[in-house]
Amino acid sequence: MPKSPPNQNETPVLTRSRWSMLGSALGPFLALALVIILFGFADGLQEGGGNFLSLRNMRSISVQTATVAVAALGMTIIVIAGGIDLSAGTSLALCATVLAWCLKEDAALLIVHGDNVAGIQQKIDDAQERLDRIPNEIQRAQRRKNADPGKIALLEAEQKSLQEQLPKLQETSKTIQEAAPNISPYTPALAVIAGIGTGCLAGLLNGILVSYLRVVPFIVTLGTMRLYLGMAKEVADETTVRPDLNDQIPHWLGSFLSLQQDARWLGFPLGVWLIFVLAIILAAVLRYTVFGRYVFALGSNESTARLCGINVERNKIALYGLAGLFFGIAGLYQFSLLSVGNPTSGIGLELNVIAAVVIGGGSLSGGRGSVVGTLTGAAIMAVITSGCTQLGLKNPVQDMILGAIIVAAVAIDQIRQRRLAA
Repeated sequence: MPKSPPNQNETPVLTRSRWSMLGSALGPFLALALVIILFGFADGLQEGGGNFLSLRNMRSISVQTATVAVAALGMTIIVIAGGIDLSAGTSLALCATVLAWCLKEDAALLIVHGDNVAGIQQKIDDAQERLDRIPNEIQRAQRRKNADPGKIALLEAEQKSLQEQLPKLQETSKTIQEAAPNISPYTPALAVIAGIGTGCLAGLLNGILVSYLRVVPFIVTLGTMRLYLGMAKEVADETTVRPDLNDQIPHWLGSFLSLQQDARWLGFPLGVWLIFVLAIILAAVLRYTVFGRYVFALGSNESTARLCGINVERNKIALYGLAGLFFGIAGLYQFSLLSVGNPTSGIGLELNVIAAVVIGGGSLSGGRGSVVGTLTGAAIMAVITSGCTQLGLKNPVQDMILGAIIVAAVAIDQIRQRRLAA
C-alpha cells in the first residue's frame, strides 16, 4: 500500500519547534557569555581595571550567588509545575535562624538534660542574686510602722525555698558540665537536620494549603511568607541569633563558603561544588523519574493531568516539600555565609530566586524550565551585580538593569509561547 504524502505544514511546524527548544536551551548560556564579555571589556578599559575576569572575582561571584542558586533549584520544580512560592526567602531565613538557635542553645544537651551550660548557670546566678536581696527586703519590711507580717512571711518562705533550690541547681550544673563534652559534639549535626527539616515542613505546609484549599499559590505563599517571618522572629526572640564563632560553630560549617585557601577544593569552596551535585541529582529526578514527568504534566495542563490519572494533590504536596528541602539547604548556605540567624535576612530574596528561574528560561505559565538554565540565570544576576560594582555603578543602577532583564525574559517567554501556539 503506497505511503500517504507528508503534510506540507508539518515540517515547518516541527522545525520551528526544534529551533524554539534549541533557543530556549542556549539562550541563557549566550546571555551569560555576552554579559561576561561586556563587563570584562568595560572593566579592562578603566584605569586599574582587569579584575573582573580574575579567578579571585569568579570565586567571589560563585559564593555570592550560592544561596540564591540553591533556593532557585527548589523554585524550578515549583515553576515547572505551574506554581509559585513567595515564601522562599522568609522560609530559608527561618531555616537559618533555627540552625543558629540550635547551635547557640546547644540543642543536643538541651534535649538530653533539659538545659545547657549557659542556661543552668544563668539560673544559678539569678537565684543567688535574689537570695542576696531578700534579707534587705525583710529588714525594710520590719522597720515600717505598719509592718505586714504576711509579706515578711512570704519573703522568708522564698528565702528558704531558694536556699534549698540553689544546691540542687549547682548539682545539676555539675552534671551538665560533665556531660557536655560527650553530648555537645552532636549539636552541629542536629542543628543542620533541624534547619533543613524546617524547610521541608514549610514546603509541605505550602503544598497542603495549595492542594486542599484550592487557592492560587500566589495568595497562599504570600500568607505563609509572613507566617514564616513571624515564626523566625519568635525563634530569635525578635533579635539576631549569634552563636559563638569559636566554640559553637564547627569549622566545616563556618568554612563551607569560605574563600580562604585552606577551605577551597579545586579552587572553589566546598559549598559551590555541592550546588553542582544537587543540580545533577535534581536534573536526573526531573528527567528520568515518573515524578519528574508528573511535574511537567502538572505545569503543562493540570486538568489533563488529572484526567490521565495523576494524583494532583499528592504530587503538589511532594513537589512543594522537595522545594522546601532545597530552601532548607539554602538556609544552611545563608548561615554559613553570615554566621548568624537573622529572621529578616530573607525578605525580598524570593524575588531574586524567582528571577533566576525566569532568566534561565523557566516559564511562569508552567511546563517549562531546566536546572541548567536556572543556574545560568542565577550566574547572570551575580555577574551583573559584580560587574556593576567593579565599574563603580550605584546600587539603583544595578536594580534597574536586573529589572529590565527580568522584564525582557518574561516578554521573550510570552512571544515564544504565542509562536508555538500559532
